[in-house]
Amino acid sequence: MLTRRKLLKSSAATSLTLAVGGLAVPALAQGAKIRLGYISPQSGPLAAFSEADQFIIDGFLKSEAGANFEVIVKDSQSNPNRAAEVAKELIIDDEIDMMLVASTPETTNPVATTCEAEQIPVISTVAPWQPYFIGQQGNPGDPTSWRPFDFSFHFFWGLEDVISTFTSMWNQLETNKSVGALFPNDGDGNAWGDPNVGFPPVLSAQGYTLTDTGRYQNLTDDFSAQINAFKAANCDIVTGVPIPPDFTTFWTQAKQQGFNPKAASIGKAILFPQAVEALADQGHNLSSEVWWSPSHPFASSISGQSAGDLAGAYSAATGKQWTQPIGFAHALFEMAADVLGRVQDSRNAEEVASAIAATQLASIVGRIAFDGTGLPPFAATNVAKTPLVGGQWRLKDGGGYDLVIVDNSDHPDIPTGGTMEAMS
Repeated sequence: MLTRRKLLKSSAATSLTLAVGGLAVPALAQGAKIRLGYISPQSGPLAAFSEADQFIIDGFLKSEAGANFEVIVKDSQSNPNRAAEVAKELIIDDEIDMMLVASTPETTNPVATTCEAEQIPVISTVAPWQPYFIGQQGNPGDPTSWRPFDFSFHFFWGLEDVISTFTSMWNQLETNKSVGALFPNDGDGNAWGDPNVGFPPVLSAQGYTLTDTGRYQNLTDDFSAQINAFKAANCDIVTGVPIPPDFTTFWTQAKQQGFNPKAASIGKAILFPQAVEALADQGHNLSSEVWWSPSHPFASSISGQSAGDLAGAYSAATGKQWTQPIGFAHALFEMAADVLGRVQDSRNAEEVASAIAATQLASIVGRIAFDGTGLPPFAATNVAKTPLVGGQWRLKDGGGYDLVIVDNSDHPDIPTGGTMEAMS
């Protein structure tokens, strides 16, 4: 197959390596900058994931490490087809050297698949590794057919981590271990509800019963069927991975219909303060996974800022509360600077892919290394795991919510700020 990469390789300019602030950074001949493509859902129902993108990109380009880069940004519009389309534009029209992509399998997967086909190195994040890796296989249901990727790499946590975190939080409470599931018909929902690698087998092994009414379509406006099933099963706990507007609809209707669980541990939908604030005072003690916070004990390899410093800088610049994707968007550009600082030719896809695979980076989200730590052999080549803890949203006296880390069982180096509290 003649790809854009193969076509350009024969005429690519020879690159030089310059030392900038102690960091080796490649420079293309005649002063050309290295072109990074960046795709995220900046509009649509997943737009909250990308709220900090411009702040992060501006900071990167102003840094010494970013001085030799150009970043071309595209909006996936929260649509997988659009994500693939703009990925192709960046590869063919903009002739990027490397792709960066963030936020949910609906964005990461079509972009990564396009890059793999076009032989363009791509680094993705903010999607559990199972829907990223398994979701791109030709036959996701047949593990014997799964194959590693040549140009696609991903760093984040996995379903095993969120399941461990959620159950550790629930085990701090007295419950009947009856759990209601909100699993949508999308990459995340299908992975979380998978009978082999998702929540069902682990919960069963720990003595929990799961009430799963099946996959619903995103942007559903009536959750009465789920609420009635959860009430009938006397569910003390609700979990799931809905998109933000769907959880607002579900939770509002649940309160209206008298369903009041002791714990609601929800992935994705309540990662953001504005999503919880939309529930007024009904968001108190909702719980969620915490992949990054100001109290995480990590620092940027680009700026030296601590997690707390970066979160504070974002709030000072925007007047907004910090959000978890800040750290991972920043880490993508840390990866770009680190990887492309270790190659002679940024247009040599094989060399860049090899540099990604050899990464040993202490980043603002923790260590990123594709060495197979904590992973099954089939995913070891393409995935690097990052730490996960659990938190609860707590109402502040002056209004709004704080996210308090309440469980660090799997990563005790990340400090907690309290313990799990029941909702009712």
